[in-house]
Amino acid sequence: MALFKRRHINAIREGRKTQTRRTHRHTWQLGKTYAVRTSYFGKPEGYIRILRKFKQRLGGISAEDVRKEGYNSLEEFKQAWTAINGRWDPDLVVWVYEFRFES
Repeated sequence: MALFKRRHINAIREGRKTQTRRTHRHTWQLGKTYAVRTSYFGKPEGYIRILRKFKQRLGGISAEDVRKEGYNSLEEFKQAWTAINGRWDPDLVVWVYEFRFES
């Protein structure tokens, strides 16, 4: 299962969000498919297949990766990150998961 905020679900379905950054390592495996949900017990909103995973400093995100996260600018991404995670720390090492939506 992959939990996402409600506002990210449409971006995932439309292919505008193809990456997610997480502060902890998930058990998500390359090539595996996971249900996308907005809550732990919610119904699946679709499925994603994990294509790539790697570690990166949060501050190392590129403009292309910001777009893959579903945002138009780094500032927009920073605001969303802070709203979800509490603060922006460019030195924080995060796990990056690249995926493809599969209905």
